[in-house]
Amino acid sequence: MPSPTEIAVAQLGRLIGLPDAPTLIDVRSDEHFAEDPRLLPGASRRDHRTVETWAHDFTGERVVVYCQHGHKSSQGVAAWLRQEGAAAESLEGGFDAWMQSGGLLVDSGKLPRRDAQGRTVWVTRARPKVDRIACPWLIRRFVDPHAVFLFVAPTEVAGVAERFGATPFDVESVFWTHRDGNCTFDTMIEEFGLESPALKQLANIVRGADTARYDLAPEAPGLLAASVGYSRMFKDDLAQLDAACVMYDAFYRRCRDAQDETHNWPAAKPMAEPARK
Repeated sequence: MPSPTEIAVAQLGRLIGLPDAPTLIDVRSDEHFAEDPRLLPGASRRDHRTVETWAHDFTGERVVVYCQHGHKSSQGVAAWLRQEGAAAESLEGGFDAWMQSGGLLVDSGKLPRRDAQGRTVWVTRARPKVDRIACPWLIRRFVDPHAVFLFVAPTEVAGVAERFGATPFDVESVFWTHRDGNCTFDTMIEEFGLESPALKQLANIVRGADTARYDLAPEAPGLLAASVGYSRMFKDDLAQLDAACVMYDAFYRRCRDAQDETHNWPAAKPMAEPARK
């Protein structure tokens, strides 16, 4: 059982991908990171040796810190963060325990370069519907919670990408796009190494909605209908993204926790009490 300042792998696993997931900080040594440069979903790297200079960045946040084995580095950093007003825990067993449990890990080698504030920056066509909302949702929930998304005119995507150091996605002739009948969402799941049963099922729904292949998942027409509705409700693409992410949160929880749950009407009636003699 973890101590009051630790969180168990199974507990953290239930929080990954949710909108209120804790901030994750990787404080493994450079040597350990070089041995396996993957990250827990959404984690960022920090140097434990300079924690006193950056701990205040997390004041007021819920944070989980992990090192290789879950001992002095992560527990010391978590203590520093609590000193600065963060609700900080260390991961019991560290990276080793997470990896042994089969938890999702992101291939850091596929991460785009970050801006001066440590954020990945992405650019795509304006007026998103399905894939261009699903991909930002995936990135913010599993890759980089602070990612920046630029929605611009289709003809300007390449130029904006070059001028502002952004990574283009869901346009032709770039790395992050459709491949062999699959969507950009599929590409990101594969390239980042996020192949969980729930995300694979969600990918079927996204692909069905985005490519009019409704046979792939019964939920696909509903996702398309809602996506078109969101695009009509919001003039601002970022406002649409923020609102529609809640819908993807709901689809993800359905895929992860409730695929067998159904609903019908009328509700089952309680059995009548036997007549009294």
